[in-house]
Amino acid sequence: MTARSVLIVGESLAGTTAARELRALGHTGPLTIIGAEPHGAYSRPPLSKAVLKEPSADDVLALGLDGLDIDIVRSAATAADTVRRSVTTADGREFRYDALIIATGAEARRIAAPGRRGELVLRTLDDARVLRRRLETATSAIVVGAGFLGMEVASACAARGIPVTVLDVDRPLERILGGYVSAAITAHAEAYGIRCKQTPGFVTPAGNPMHGVTLPDGTTITADLVVTCAGETPCTHWLADTGLDDPMGVGIDHTCATAVPGVFAAGDVTYFRADDSGPERRAPFWSNAIAQGKVAAASALGLPPAGAPYDDYFWTEVAGLALKVVGPLPPTGEPTTVQGSVENGRALLTWKHPDGRSTVIAYGMRKSVTALRALAQPISTP
Repeated sequence: MTARSVLIVGESLAGTTAARELRALGHTGPLTIIGAEPHGAYSRPPLSKAVLKEPSADDVLALGLDGLDIDIVRSAATAADTVRRSVTTADGREFRYDALIIATGAEARRIAAPGRRGELVLRTLDDARVLRRRLETATSAIVVGAGFLGMEVASACAARGIPVTVLDVDRPLERILGGYVSAAITAHAEAYGIRCKQTPGFVTPAGNPMHGVTLPDGTTITADLVVTCAGETPCTHWLADTGLDDPMGVGIDHTCATAVPGVFAAGDVTYFRADDSGPERRAPFWSNAIAQGKVAAASALGLPPAGAPYDDYFWTEVAGLALKVVGPLPPTGEPTTVQGSVENGRALLTWKHPDGRSTVIAYGMRKSVTALRALAQPISTP
């Protein structure tokens, strides 16, 4: 493998995956990671699934890079020059590269304007620690956003006996898992003590410090905690004037290549550019960050990727109910087959798609990811 230098910006899951893959593919040249996270690289899914519940979970989050001969720079990237092939950091240093992998991830989207106090989000370890402390004394909570993060935060509240209301224009997880599963999850969550309320439009902050939200009809509801789980904003501010970014993030193709030669991207900072397979789309899932990190590494070395830049798998836990999902999302209508009972909290749900693939959801049922992947694969014909 050539000794060309590879620079990764973002000490994220995608960035660290790319670094490990570069070495696994035989890259022996200079390898540098620029990261702004003071705690170093760590896994984020456990923040809402474990860290909110148990302080000891803080100690098992690290994503190790020991023994890989990587120069790690803990200073945020502030600018990139794709002509000079360089990146400048907040401490004034400039780093040159032959190939650049952008993996700066995303930050939590907020509903409050800058400077308004009281709004909580959950994106970093520090966010999780703050929220965990607040949960110890809170007597009520509002969660804005009924995606998987919002429902996991609401579950942490309910598990502590804190009355919690989840607000969204859609039912819980409906945009991700479709109407059938959403209806079942909503009923399960409400039985667990989570109030799910649909709103006809976006809510706005109330108070400063923020102590509640105002609904589209003018009604204000208040709580000790207001946690916004309304998606994320790609971290692209340092890419100004490069032509690499737009409001959706950094566009990539199936090789994780951007519009600029020698520059690749992976993880939550990315979106797939429109092509023959479909329109522009973001897919900020843990599994996709890993898949794209591997593809970006191969592409940065001029090698054909060994896999696809996406992985249709994720898992969550809502109100004590585990869900594992493999396949295209969201599934529409009722499942083609149901094994077990959704009402009893243990079922295997399958949706067949015209292209031969399937979406498979283990709803409160123990099932390995390998088994779910096998069920989701197209059936080959002689």
